[in-house]
Amino acid sequence: MKKREIKNIILNIKENYSLLIIFILTNTINGVLLRLITIKSSLKISAVLFDLAILIIISLFTFLFKTKKRRVKYLFIMTILITIICIANSIYYHYYSSFISVSLIATAIFAKDVSDAIFENILKPVDLVYLWQPIFFLIYIKRKNVICSKNSTFEKNISKVAIFFSMMIMGIGAILVPSNAWGSLHKLWNRESVVINFGPYIYQIDDIVQSLIPRINTMFGHDSALRVVKEYYKNNKYEKKTNEYSNIFEGKNIIVIHAESIQKFTMDLKFNNQEVTPNLNNLASEGIFFNNFYSQVGVGTSSDAEFTFNTSLMPSNRGTVFVNFFDREYISIPKLLNKKGYYTYSMHANNGEFWNRNKMHQTLGYNYFYSKDSYDIDEIIGLGLSDKSFFTQSVQKMKEIKEQQKKPFYGLLIMLSNHTPFSDLELMPDYPTTIDVEINGEKITRDYINKTKLGNYIKSVHYADEAIGELIKNLDEEGLLDNTILVIYGDHDARLDYDDYNLLYNYDPINDKVMDESDDNYINFNEYEYELNRKVPFIIWTKEKEYNKIVEVPTGMIDVLPTLGNMIGIHSKYQLGTDIMNVKDGDNTVTFTDGSFVTSKLYYNAPKGEIYPLNNEPIAEEYINLRVNHSSELIEVSNDIIYYDLINELEKK
Repeated sequence: MKKREIKNIILNIKENYSLLIIFILTNTINGVLLRLITIKSSLKISAVLFDLAILIIISLFTFLFKTKKRRVKYLFIMTILITIICIANSIYYHYYSSFISVSLIATAIFAKDVSDAIFENILKPVDLVYLWQPIFFLIYIKRKNVICSKNSTFEKNISKVAIFFSMMIMGIGAILVPSNAWGSLHKLWNRESVVINFGPYIYQIDDIVQSLIPRINTMFGHDSALRVVKEYYKNNKYEKKTNEYSNIFEGKNIIVIHAESIQKFTMDLKFNNQEVTPNLNNLASEGIFFNNFYSQVGVGTSSDAEFTFNTSLMPSNRGTVFVNFFDREYISIPKLLNKKGYYTYSMHANNGEFWNRNKMHQTLGYNYFYSKDSYDIDEIIGLGLSDKSFFTQSVQKMKEIKEQQKKPFYGLLIMLSNHTPFSDLELMPDYPTTIDVEINGEKITRDYINKTKLGNYIKSVHYADEAIGELIKNLDEEGLLDNTILVIYGDHDARLDYDDYNLLYNYDPINDKVMDESDDNYINFNEYEYELNRKVPFIIWTKEKEYNKIVEVPTGMIDVLPTLGNMIGIHSKYQLGTDIMNVKDGDNTVTFTDGSFVTSKLYYNAPKGEIYPLNNEPIAEEYINLRVNHSSELIEVSNDIIYYDLINELEKK
């Protein structure tokens, strides 16, 4: 090909197809920005190449349209769609530390009920940075008056070159992807790893394929999954083992408090010598307190906590169990207690449709679900009825249940007031989130977190703690604590920002400023300390205070059924957790939904393949690999049980 011909081709592309080039390059930049803003991984060459290849293929569909107007319109629509994908993933990642899935469309209806939380705490200005691209794209169209003219012969040839080029750079990208990342693309429970190595556009395509195709054919992968699950239980016997805590609470009434967004670190806080959570602290000191307890929620947050607490299965990585898989068979605490003659019920002063609880609580085996319609909404805080009013009204209902049923009961009370955005403080007690310091003999009060998200959260937690204290008093007065155990668990962390923790741990009251890294007293609160600080309280308490123990073993929500179940005399052979009271070496692996895990020795970040040692001791590679494989297998088995409804088949076989 002569120089002149090459020059003409380049000139033709520049004049007639520059819009395609701008479309490809600007959206590639947005893909890089998404990784930079979320997972801080912008320059992974394989991801950039995959982004580029996908965008080239998308742009080639322009040639299917014959007129300039339709071609420009197609590219602009695709630009808007891709920008929305970037914004949605950015917002979602900042709240859930994961990327959005089409399988979550069914849960979008719940967003209207927490819209304040979305706009006040979840949406960040940086999440809108991707808007530069459609704005620039539109300006370019208007100013340049671009034309995507029709030249069939030229376009046929350029399409062949573009397809070859996109396949070539995709092949190069595939070579650069680490071998262990391909499993993430196939299984898709480690979404961050897929975005890191393959880019957001491949991830979104992969998510659509894996979310929709199996739903068209529900038997897709069924036989293989059944074999895997059967083999897992054959090799991992979850048989009941006795210990000194076996059956200690058998036959007792059980009251469970689902404590919304309460984190364990608040139990360690004091402001001017006043505890943030005096009631929780008192219960922890008098009962069995799991000091290293982690929630293991996915995108279903509170509903995932309920599910894992009751079934000892992991949350689903393909949507939310309460919404997407409520019509399955599960072995749960309420069902097991029903067989022992218990009356089981749940109480929550929110809409019964929220998280599909009105259906899922039946699936879990509750005999009755008291929702918003069962309560007099006489005092509203945040999303609905205040916790104090909820507890007051619930005690009267519980009293009636005890008198009418005349059998042991299991009751779940789901709190609500301490839900993000923690901004409705008018009806909450005045808790002074201040520090008094003495400077040159003068007492000065530092009101350093007032009207911050951190300050509001601490005041909200203090209110929730007061509500729990009042509940216990009312229960005792009505005789409902007699022959009863009280179980309290935090459902998930509050998703505070790094800046909130930096303010909490690095504020210098003398100089009234936040310390920087050069200060000797500076605490480096990195991303792994952030993950470890997500711990929530888990307490088992009785009025008689006969069992008092602090459990330091790392424990997850998945371990509740095996541990609590052993104490109350129930057992599920399909549980995937561990009875923590049987752990002899003080170590347990707590797996999270993305494959990360924490033990007594380390925190492992699965998407990045990094370890964060917790003690100054060498860690054998075998120790890490064993737990990596265990966590991967645990997630796969749990997801297969849920997705393919395998409990019934396992029972039959």
